Amino acid sequence: MIVRIWRGVVEESKADKFFNYMLQTGVKGLRSTKGNQGVLVLRHVSEGYAEFLLISLWESFDAIRRFAGNDVDKAVYYPEDKDFLIKLEPRVQHYEVLYKCENHEESKPIV
Repeated sequence: MIVRIWRGVVEESKADKFFNYMLQTGVKGLRSTKGNQGVLVLRHVSEGYAEFLLISLWESFDAIRRFAGNDVDKAVYYPEDKDFLIKLEPRVQHYEVLYKCENHEESKPIV
């Protein structure tokens, strides 16, 4: 399993509207891509800004390519993102999931 992490910052006054926009664009696009295994949207508000982390779970890099194209490290943006975001970060980060535990079940390392 691969985790893809995108980061974006908006003015606090735009945070709720941006979240709803994300649900209709990025989250919808992620969830509709074959091989996506889930999405988390995190928000931290501080000093007039809202930072969002969009964390998506993938079965493989091939699955990520179906969403992002051949350059999997390149961030994917939608037309109105520029109206919300302070800066369009060009890259995302990927992490290999080595261990996952859900609820209180016994779990084993993934690799």
